Amino acid sequence: MGKITGFMEYQRLAEAYQPARERVHHYREFVHTLSDADAAAQGARCMDCGIPFCTSGCPVNNIIPDWNDLVYRGRWREALEVLHSTNNFPEFTGRVCPAPCEAACTLNINADAVGIKSIEHAIIDKGWEMGWVSPQPPAHKSGRKVAVVGSGPAGLAAAQQLARAGHDVTVFEKNDRIGGLLRYGIPDFKMEKSHIDRRVAQMQAEGVSFRTGVFVGRDKADPRITDLSSESVTPEQLRAGFDAVVLAGGAEQPRDLPLPGRDLDGIHFAMEFLPQQNRIVAGDTVAGQIMATSKHVVVIGGGDTGSDCVGTSNRHGAASVTQFELLPRPPEQEHKPLVWPYWPIRLRTSSSHEEGCARDWSVATKEFIGENGRVKALRAVRLEWKDGRMSEIAGSEFVLPADLVLLAMGFVSPVPAVLDAFGVARDARGNAGATTDGQGCYVTSVPGVFAAGDMRRGQSLVVWAIREGRQCARAVDEFLTGTSSLPR
Repeated sequence: MGKITGFMEYQRLAEAYQPARERVHHYREFVHTLSDADAAAQGARCMDCGIPFCTSGCPVNNIIPDWNDLVYRGRWREALEVLHSTNNFPEFTGRVCPAPCEAACTLNINADAVGIKSIEHAIIDKGWEMGWVSPQPPAHKSGRKVAVVGSGPAGLAAAQQLARAGHDVTVFEKNDRIGGLLRYGIPDFKMEKSHIDRRVAQMQAEGVSFRTGVFVGRDKADPRITDLSSESVTPEQLRAGFDAVVLAGGAEQPRDLPLPGRDLDGIHFAMEFLPQQNRIVAGDTVAGQIMATSKHVVVIGGGDTGSDCVGTSNRHGAASVTQFELLPRPPEQEHKPLVWPYWPIRLRTSSSHEEGCARDWSVATKEFIGENGRVKALRAVRLEWKDGRMSEIAGSEFVLPADLVLLAMGFVSPVPAVLDAFGVARDARGNAGATTDGQGCYVTSVPGVFAAGDMRRGQSLVVWAIREGRQCARAVDEFLTGTSSLPR
């Protein structure tokens, strides 16, 4: 695969970024795709390793060595066909996936892994540029109808696969635009929304119908719902009007931090803050937008969502940005022989961190301090970790100015009201109870109702959502017709 001696002849070449001082002034993507020649050289680094652990490390089981070899040989269109055989939306994963495939790369044992993600990015961008990505409508229609609730990566993957199998698919989305958390969660500087729009156009040409601004399974009289749609659909209506229903919403129940002062103005969940900026970039007007401009911003939570808050705050022109993490600082480099081919715990610095952020580990927030009803600071304490347990370090408390606090500590479950409305049994973590093994996989406790993505597995990666959407589509196809030619 690739060039037999390529891994000895070529060094890993990462994609180039627009300088931080320039990119913080806009919300466009700033990663420069590899040139054809550079992508070919990176594909040449793929070893003839015998067992491609990268494929098993990838949740959608991308056939990575094959398209690495095809890019090396300049056979780009064939590379795109191989890539699309396992992944409906490589332009999403090529931009926002953390690349567990690279952690599993055999070359990563004692050298730099093959730049798999950058090659994937180059393949799909060339595919769109050359007009090779086109609708694939079914040759025959089944006469069966499927409702997909949620238009994130799981819902879109399930919908596209089912439409290509000949079913009439309608996707229901509570927001005003298609895309779920891809649309209103991931910042535009990480993934511009035109990538979603052209996939939606492709899927419409394949027969998928989209209905936006529709709540499914939520009572519009509920006072907690402020963004009321003009339309509401009940689970009973879906089950009566469709032969199967796929629940593919995101994990949108954020983890809270109930401390003294939590009710002060200026403390928000990350998913209150980030979607507003997505809407502004899309040309909408947002009354009372949460702004970080000239404020001391504290982001609580050290994951990707927290990093997105950092990048957005920098683009607002924050006075300072500080990010807290409860856990200890990870090592700069993992012990590869110990953890390979699994995902390693090590220090990861995102492009947003590079734009300006003070990061602090082993810190627990104790109290939010306010003035005239608005947060002005927070009190925190340093932690000591021993045998997996944390304890506060005596005398280590400190106060940090904070005009805006963003809670980015992850998500605990899908919105319970949706599952409750369908009468779907939940697992111990509050997700839809559905297995992925044997007969009846992805089926919930309600016959004909399936669940996939974050709705079933909880907060996870875009690539896992695509995998589950694809596998769920096969399960639905088998349920409707008794057999399926869709890939597993």
